[in-house]
Amino acid sequence: MKNIIIKISLLIFSIALVTISAEAQFARDLQYFRAPDKTGINVFETPKSTDVEFDGVNVRIGGSNTLQFQALDHSNGGVPIFDIGPNFNLATSNLDIDVQLHRGLRMHLRTYLSSRHHAQPYVKGGYMQVDRLDFIQEDFLSDIMDYVTIKVGHMEINYGDAHFRRSDNAQTIFNPFVGNYIMDAFTTEVGGEIYYQRNGFIGMIGITNGKLNQSVRLVAEDQLETHVSLVGKIGFDRQIDEDLRVRLTGSVYHTGQSNRTYLYAGDRAGARYYNILTENPGEFRTPRFDPAFSNELTAFMINPFIKYRGIEFFGLYENASGKAQAENDRRTVQQFGGELLYRFGNDERFYVGSRINHVTGETNQGDDIDITRLNIGGGWFLTKNVLAKVEYVNQTYSGFNANSIFNDAEFSGFMLEAVISF
Repeated sequence: MKNIIIKISLLIFSIALVTISAEAQFARDLQYFRAPDKTGINVFETPKSTDVEFDGVNVRIGGSNTLQFQALDHSNGGVPIFDIGPNFNLATSNLDIDVQLHRGLRMHLRTYLSSRHHAQPYVKGGYMQVDRLDFIQEDFLSDIMDYVTIKVGHMEINYGDAHFRRSDNAQTIFNPFVGNYIMDAFTTEVGGEIYYQRNGFIGMIGITNGKLNQSVRLVAEDQLETHVSLVGKIGFDRQIDEDLRVRLTGSVYHTGQSNRTYLYAGDRAGARYYNILTENPGEFRTPRFDPAFSNELTAFMINPFIKYRGIEFFGLYENASGKAQAENDRRTVQQFGGELLYRFGNDERFYVGSRINHVTGETNQGDDIDITRLNIGGGWFLTKNVLAKVEYVNQTYSGFNANSIFNDAEFSGFMLEAVISF
């Protein structure tokens, strides 16, 4: 029955695309848009300038595909874990639909066609982005909309800058390495964000319902499962001269009383290192670390970014505090990260670099833990849509109790990754 439903859904989707193509133009360039290829690297918030003219509804069909070869070894202090060996991981695939609906009015939708967690395609999320109000009246409030952007949807929230460089299932071309950060701040929630960008200044405020899976269920009479979450960002991003670009931002995410928070457990696509330090075939997020805050989570992240010619530095400092359901006192976890890259060759087709990532703090089991990861690698853009990566990774754990699977744990080895994104 499930296969029949999937086939019918795909048929309806195909018919819809044919119908749209009969009335719309299929374009590669859209307004206020981050390109999903090499030209989108080091683009954070979409810019408030565009040289693309609106000439009727434009539909852009794109996507990405990623394949990895993994040669990692892992060990721990005695809790049983999988035996693993060198081989290929599951190939992942995304489908992106972006539609220019009007001047300054755009829609985005991403579907995971193949991912670690789900056996069938499913929607990651989508949003409506408003950069002009011409759909109300030509040049309506244009003096304001020259600097303001509005996003509304069930979407990836804009907390921190690391999520602009992370691997999103098959969309891995923006990540110079294979894995994401140990505490991977990523979630999709229903909400809205308002941006103000002017002369390099960036300001954003947003509100969400704090839920990953949407429902109207109450956990008790007159008690919502989650309360409102707030997200904000402030900073600047300026091209100082032809050679030097400097960016510095600070972000905050806060939710009140909640049954569960998803900021560090919201990715359904899974970690990029497969079957590491787990005995459960259904565990797909390890070796990332979730501090298990389910109540009163407050997190802030500071991200410096400097690019001087081919030399590029991206930094991360994060402080997250909160408590689990059974905890009375708040606890804190901190994360530090730094990436140093050198991009070279014609149009910077090649790069080499390293990343150091460290997490320290207290778990909900009362352990004072430290996790450290080192990545060393490089990449080659065969074209602006095709990237090949190689990296060495080493991650160690300390401070976990004897019953934890991470007690005296470590993993290391080599990864190869190839991505096509268009």
